[in-house]
Amino acid sequence: MRPPLVAALLAFVAALVAGCQSSSTNTTLAYYDPRPITIVAPADPAPTPVVASATVPPRGQCGTAGRPRSLLAGRVLPISRVSDIDLEPGEVVLTFDDGPMPGKTKRILDALDAEGVKATFLMVGQMAAAYPDIAREVARRGHTIGSHTYDHANLAKLSGPAALAEIAAGERAVAKALAGSGHAMAPFFRFPYLADTANLRHTLAKRGTVVIDVDIDSKDYVRTPGDTVMRRTLARLKERGRGIILFHDIHARTASMLPGFLAALRRDGYRVVALVPAGSPACDVKAS
Repeated sequence: MRPPLVAALLAFVAALVAGCQSSSTNTTLAYYDPRPITIVAPADPAPTPVVASATVPPRGQCGTAGRPRSLLAGRVLPISRVSDIDLEPGEVVLTFDDGPMPGKTKRILDALDAEGVKATFLMVGQMAAAYPDIAREVARRGHTIGSHTYDHANLAKLSGPAALAEIAAGERAVAKALAGSGHAMAPFFRFPYLADTANLRHTLAKRGTVVIDVDIDSKDYVRTPGDTVMRRTLARLKERGRGIILFHDIHARTASMLPGFLAALRRDGYRVVALVPAGSPACDVKAS
């Protein structure tokens, strides 16, 4: 018999295999599951040794200072509102939802490190609670961490107070996972299934939370080979010329295809923009 934590986690991952879709999501997909899911964090998890990455800039610095030369790394963009995310032609933002996940997130971090680029991770609260060591490693590697609700609820189907409570629970869980690490969660949020409402967006904006939208959906939640994910995403990026790309760090196919995807971005002359909260040092100078 599987241990309760493993069984609960497998059930949660099964519910995430179809990715974050819009409110028009076909409810017959495996990803759609309205039932609440609970994952209990492992008791006294063994600390994970972390080797300092040569690609992590000194704390508090932005731009090119302290960073290795990278043909792919672009500017670091401080934002305090959605309208601040104003990308130039050839600029992309890499985002990863639903993690952290053992065996997947670290492979993604290694691929990003190899190219010297930074991403934004929108973490599900119960996943961060179950794997705080991985959440902290994402932060230590120099990436931005935001939230993605506590248990990936479709907020458009909840009352306003219930939706806000779900968002707050996710924020608390992610913040708790990062506690003591010296890193804080950014006030960044993404709607599960991309299912938003005007009232929720307005409320989040009033309190200073930046909703990270999606321009290019990789659809890596669809059970297709990683090469297919890569080709599809590159084709959509070529059509748009820029944008925020949605991936998920819970899928092996995403971890497998990412090195090739990043190499293709570099080959085609794109630059990866790193999003950070406003208040970070201004750093709009591109890496060279």
